[in-house]
Order: sequence, then structure tokens, then C-alpha cells
Amino acid sequence: MDNAPRAARPTMTDADIEAQIFALLAQRQPGATICPSEVARALAPEGGAWRAQMPQVRQVAQALSQQNRLRVTRGGVAVQDATAPGGPIRLGLAGDEQDPA
Repeated sequence: MDNAPRAARPTMTDADIEAQIFALLAQRQPGATICPSEVARALAPEGGAWRAQMPQVRQVAQALSQQNRLRVTRGGVAVQDATAPGGPIRLGLAGDEQDPA
């Protein structure tokens, strides 16, 4: 029998991530984007390990992108795979592209 206390690690569901993505985007100006780390940090408990949640956040972003509900960019250019390596990505509302300045 294991009586050792278990580390409390809340489970972040895909639905939680999706809701947080769209909540953060709703707080921004039209055409603005967010960093996936903002989503992970918002859902992690204070002082929590948000970095461990980044792969799941990127997977949800990828699924939303494939559903044409979200646009994923890298350096302002649309990317096909939000989970692929290659540098930081940004998330924005589909069809809400910002004009280059």
C-alpha cells in the first residue's frame, strides 16, 4: 500500500486549451495573435510546470488549424504543422489576418 502523497497535477484537457486560446484571442485587438505559452501559463497552477503542457497546446492548435478555426504562423507566415520544429509560432483567429505594416 502506497501512502505517500501524490503530487497534485491538474489535468489540462483539450477542451480547456481550446477555450483558453479563444478567450485570450477575444481579449486582443482584431488581427492580433497570442503565443502558445500564454495558453499553457494561463492554465497551469501558479508556479506550475507550464512548459510540460506545450506539446498538448500545440496539438490542439494544430487540430483547430485543420478545422479552419485558428491560424498558426511562424514569422508571420502560415505554417502547415503547429507541432513541427522550426521556431516559435503564433496563434490567431482564422480569417483575421493582420495587414503587414
